[in-house]
Amino acid sequence: MATRKSASGFIWIVVALSLVQTGCGGAAPISQTPAPSPGSSPNGQVRHVFIVVEENHGYSSVLGNPDMTYLNGLATTYAFAKGYYANTHRSIGNYFMLTAGQIITNDDGFSDTITDDNIVRQLIKAGKTWKEYSEDLPSVGYTGGDTGGYTEHHNPLSYFSDVRNDSTQAQNLVPFSQFGTDLANGTLPQYSFIVPNNDDDGHSGTLAQADSWLQANIDPLITSSDFKAARGGLLIITFDESGGSDSARGGGNVVWVVVGPGVKKGYTSTATYQHESTLRLMCKMLGLTAFPGAAASAPDMGEFFSGN
Repeated sequence: MATRKSASGFIWIVVALSLVQTGCGGAAPISQTPAPSPGSSPNGQVRHVFIVVEENHGYSSVLGNPDMTYLNGLATTYAFAKGYYANTHRSIGNYFMLTAGQIITNDDGFSDTITDDNIVRQLIKAGKTWKEYSEDLPSVGYTGGDTGGYTEHHNPLSYFSDVRNDSTQAQNLVPFSQFGTDLANGTLPQYSFIVPNNDDDGHSGTLAQADSWLQANIDPLITSSDFKAARGGLLIITFDESGGSDSARGGGNVVWVVVGPGVKKGYTSTATYQHESTLRLMCKMLGLTAFPGAAASAPDMGEFFSGN
């Protein structure tokens, strides 16, 4: 009996020392931060989430379109939603639903500061890093109106008081050219909102041009070792609203594609979702516990992940 007690005591000492060593470790780089595996649990996390928003094309004009072979390849290789709908027409309300859980306005000329709860506020509270990578942004920290190829109402994070009223946070509004540098240096933030210009997002340019832009600029992310690692990255590509007269559920049926190492491969969902579910998903995958606006009660998108 004495021998058994001694062995048991030794085991508990080893376990305790292991726990002490784990708890005393220093802070790791973002790309190295461990996180629970994304599976059936709503608490599943990844190190980085990314969203790319394309413009003004409905589901039927994108899925199966030979001009968008790259995006279609991602959809069929990873997962996509058949029943995904934008919330409104015009663009700006959808961008705010994706980041604040509210439409807020349908006026693309809107330029006021928004003080409502939003994704940036929640990221800051949780100590998470973020950036909005905007093609043709004229300068770091810019929060002004349209200029050159830059479109203000496609850049929702630039409206929030948490950014406009904080010069440090405003530095996270950066030109898209910074994305390649951050990817190469392993310094990508935990949350990235990626904004192509109007020629490259399908708004003014062709869908073939938008597809080419995705392949040239987003494929290096998907194929990077950090993204492909277990619990590494999660990428969402969707459209702000459908084109033409499609106003089903407010903004029409649009393509929604999700990519990542924890995503079910070759999976198609027929459930109904809208932009607030995407906001909820991105918050949850980063371990946030508060969800802005309609994201708090939006349908969960856990079905897209292995283990469900």
